[in-house]
Amino acid sequence: MTPDALPSSVWPVLHYDDTKEALRFLVGVLGFEQVVAAPDEHGGIGHAELRWPGGGALVFGSTRHTDSVHGQMRAGSSAVYVVSDDVDAVHQRVVDAGGEVLEAPHQTRFGSGAAAYVCTVQDPEGNLWTFGTYCGPPSQ
Repeated sequence: MTPDALPSSVWPVLHYDDTKEALRFLVGVLGFEQVVAAPDEHGGIGHAELRWPGGGALVFGSTRHTDSVHGQMRAGSSAVYVVSDDVDAVHQRVVDAGGEVLEAPHQTRFGSGAAAYVCTVQDPEGNLWTFGTYCGPPSQ
């Protein structure tokens, strides 16, 4: 995490069938930074915490663990928006890795009317990841 990045107070939680592949894709392709990756009894990752270089955090675990309130979550049923000042670089890493690009980088307007430059990719288990320049409304 960069020194000027603020810690996140919102942590999306995702679940994967193949947690090792998820970690490889999220860190090695999308560009998250690994903070924690605790192994589980099945040879996978039981709990992982990742940070986005510009701020923000993400937790993920295995769909094998069904003994908590999150144990009912399915793999591939989430969508995450990540603020990025280099959408083209994320897009290129996904292309270079042979990943699935659902929307190449383009200008768009969100439902609020805000303009942004975005691209949307799909991780190996079907979760959607939109990277864009929109970072929220101006502070008032």
